[in-house]
Amino acid sequence: MPPKPEHSHSRIRRPGFFQLKADQVLRRRFRVKMRKIRTERQAVAESVDCVVIGAGVVGLAVARALALQGREVLVLEAANAIGTETSSRNSEVIHAGIYYAQGSLKARLCVRGKDMLYAYCGERGIAHRRCGKLIVATSEQQRAKLDSIARHAAANGVHDMQWLSADEARALEPSLHCVAALLSPSTGIVDSHGLMLSLLGDVENHGGALALQSPVSGAECRPDGILVRAVDGTELLANTVVNAAGLHAPDLARRFVGLAPEHVPKAFYAKGNYFTLGGKAPFTHLIYPVPEAAGLGVHLTLDLGGQAKFGPDVQWVDGPGDLVVDPARGEAFYGEVRKYWPDLPDGSLSAGYAGIRPKISGPEDAAADFVIQGPQVHGIAGLVNLFGIESPGLTSSLAIGEHVAQLLKA
Repeated sequence: MPPKPEHSHSRIRRPGFFQLKADQVLRRRFRVKMRKIRTERQAVAESVDCVVIGAGVVGLAVARALALQGREVLVLEAANAIGTETSSRNSEVIHAGIYYAQGSLKARLCVRGKDMLYAYCGERGIAHRRCGKLIVATSEQQRAKLDSIARHAAANGVHDMQWLSADEARALEPSLHCVAALLSPSTGIVDSHGLMLSLLGDVENHGGALALQSPVSGAECRPDGILVRAVDGTELLANTVVNAAGLHAPDLARRFVGLAPEHVPKAFYAKGNYFTLGGKAPFTHLIYPVPEAAGLGVHLTLDLGGQAKFGPDVQWVDGPGDLVVDPARGEAFYGEVRKYWPDLPDGSLSAGYAGIRPKISGPEDAAADFVIQGPQVHGIAGLVNLFGIESPGLTSSLAIGEHVAQLLKA
């Protein structure tokens, strides 16, 4: 979805909130009885229960899960609004859990998270639609791949896949070209910003707080807790710290004194470019071509207003700040889209927006699973690092929050 402007929602704190009103936030808004702690440098730190670093959809879902357990939660966000990076630069798709490796965290948390997300959106009135997805074979050579995909989906616990003949697929989508298709009726789309606002509301309604423009410079893992240092010099001694910094999680973890470097993976950045369709698309389902050896093909996804976009592609970049879409990349999209939509008009695609996937595997590596790394792995009480939370992170967000909360209770 295209990046959206800063929220004016009353629950979002104003810029400068943490730097200028730390005492007020931690004492009044946070509603906890703080106590002063002297650090080794004789500076005064505030003692808090839980700090979640990062206010994207995953960080907010984790904060919500901890707050629902009755814990005191403070969310620190470097930007001046929630969800300004990966959470607002994606397809907003609720994935079914079809493709991920059997038994992986991605598979398990996607399937669990999908069910949780539909229930949560229904309860809270968050805009979403169970529009379904068609995985299409556009040649006879691809037909066998559909069977493999269906078997893999069933192994992951996705049991609602439906085989469609070419005629049955065209009955659903008359403009579609294919020789066969699989229908995933549980795939959908969601208003990710509405979801994040609701998660934040749950955090605050259970006594938590959000501090914007509050970048963290590092942390020190100590016997009495984890000392979190903000760039402005503020120090917080926490019982629990969850590093949900997304694209920046590996870099931040390297600045945690006491965390062994072998527990921090290398970060890779895979840019995904989107091109938008001028005019209304003749489709009501998401359309995904059968994956090829070179990639997953060019997807057609829809937003809640019916606007179609194509992508994301994969462009490996050196850092998380490269968000400009090169219009020349759109030329390759036409040929790929016309394999399943032959009538795509010339000149109908425009450069849309780009997002960066927080990868922990490189272009020559097998795709890495989510890494949710707790004390059982690195030996530091109260610390959880979230690495490589790319797609299906949005779909999995509530399940990730549940998983982290359980991990910290173990």
